[in-house]
Amino acid sequence: MRILLSLLGAAALAFPAYAQTTTTPSTHAHLTMTQRFEQANVTHDGHLTLEQAKSGYKSVARHFAAIDVDKKGFITEDDIHAYNKAQRALHHQSAATHHQPSS
Repeated sequence: MRILLSLLGAAALAFPAYAQTTTTPSTHAHLTMTQRFEQANVTHDGHLTLEQAKSGYKSVARHFAAIDVDKKGFITEDDIHAYNKAQRALHHQSAATHHQPSS
């Protein structure tokens, strides 16, 4: 019984330390798109370059050319929103086409 109480006590002391290390703000799991953009945009000019995206916003970097429709060499938050909106529309259109009942 004494061993069980010791183990429970040790676990109770260790849990708060574990919780603190697993919820650091540096993870991207809970950041909004705006927060990720601001974090990646190290020049704070509202223009995210491909290099900045590669360093701090990898999901945007993978689609940078498609997002930068005007080929300016940088993208803005509005560009990302427009890209996401277009992708959602394509997805919904594709899903509607595939789910139509056959005649």
